[in-house]
Amino acid sequence: MAEKKTKKDTAEEKPVKAAEKAVKGIEKVAKAPKKEPKTAKSAEKEVKIQIPTRLAEFYKKEITPSLMKKFNYKSIMQVPKLHKIVVNMGVGAAVSDAKLIEEAAKELETITGQKPSIRKAKKAISNFKLREGLNIGCMVTLRQERMYEFMDRFLNIALPRVRDFRGLSDKSFDGRGNYTIGIKEQIIFPEINVDKITKVLGMDITFVTTAPNDNEAYELLQAFGVPFRKKEIKSA
Repeated sequence: MAEKKTKKDTAEEKPVKAAEKAVKGIEKVAKAPKKEPKTAKSAEKEVKIQIPTRLAEFYKKEITPSLMKKFNYKSIMQVPKLHKIVVNMGVGAAVSDAKLIEEAAKELETITGQKPSIRKAKKAISNFKLREGLNIGCMVTLRQERMYEFMDRFLNIALPRVRDFRGLSDKSFDGRGNYTIGIKEQIIFPEINVDKITKVLGMDITFVTTAPNDNEAYELLQAFGVPFRKKEIKSA
């Protein structure tokens, strides 16, 4: 017959069991995968803080009330806003030199801060030695914070660097509230190193708005600071 444990034996076993339990806990912690300390990048990924740009705040506080008063909008949702900015760089010379597309894409990425998409020819044109599917340009579509940041740099830094600049024409609206500017040289952007470029390239910058007509789009862009020469658009 098994001997019955006395109270004395049970009291002596308690510290032994506690020690065994502690050892098992230490072994479990040691075997568990170690978590890497959070770096600045990992912390930034976990918590994304969107800092509103200067023009975004200016639109909310200054432009919106001004346009509501000017056009007698009943709701704030009627106020036109900047939807996106499309920057397109055509490289016709890429027909004879394919490397120009790569250089143009790098320069456009440097200017906008966003990787561009390569545009291909939709049809073949024998007179221009153009084959269908050939890379002939690159394009970037900017939205939200990047859109406002690019517009701020373009209006206040790049445009003043244009030679003999006398303002922008107000005849480049498309009838649906969108406005396109043609730039002849990419070197007006200070991000481009003039000594490293191999070919001077131009680009088209299109401001896409939610305005129902050109007149309201004109007032919106002028409020942002677009330097138009004079107004020739008639009210719709």
